[in-house]
Amino acid sequence: MSKVMTIGIAGGTGSGKTTLTKRIVSQFGGNISVVYHDNYYKAHDELPYEERALLNYDHPDAFDTELLIKHIKMLKEGKEVESPVYDYTIHNRSDQTVIIKPTKVIVAEGILLFQNPELCDLLDIKIFVDTDADVRILRRIMRDVKQRERSLESVVNQYLKTVKPMHEQFVEPSKRNADIIVLDGGYNLVALDMIMQRIKSHVEQQELADQLLLR
Repeated sequence: MSKVMTIGIAGGTGSGKTTLTKRIVSQFGGNISVVYHDNYYKAHDELPYEERALLNYDHPDAFDTELLIKHIKMLKEGKEVESPVYDYTIHNRSDQTVIIKPTKVIVAEGILLFQNPELCDLLDIKIFVDTDADVRILRRIMRDVKQRERSLESVVNQYLKTVKPMHEQFVEPSKRNADIIVLDGGYNLVALDMIMQRIKSHVEQQELADQLLLR
């Protein structure tokens, strides 16, 4: 058994991926590190804000997935990584980075994690959060207007022009690569309990192995 368990949490925008991730982190704390695919959006310093705002951020090409794959491999090898940080308010990477330390469990979260075969191969457990489209768009509107300083009109336009078509073309088909499909994300307590038990078992086995090495 690998010392590091890697879990992928994918699903459409507003599906509840982050809620599920936060519940897992709150349960296991220092034994879990999270890598967000959104932070690996490609930088576009060469474009003005107005042009960056028009880019398609829901296509696989919008992400530097090769760097994410490299970082997950490094974490599995016990090495810390320096993750980029994406700033939604300016549609670009910020000048900040964040250090992610290797832990017993690595969670990767993002809409298109399961679209990339090489990335899928790195994930021990692939969880797809499946939520009704009406609920997802309402959650996205609330989030983007309140947290990301977007106008209601811009959120709706982006959803209709790129988010919905890309979901149908890339995100929904990637569900076939999932090991577990969870309805309503972190609010599905039955699925959440099963996932927690699997993680708990891994953490306990690794803690026992660590103790044996110290003897």
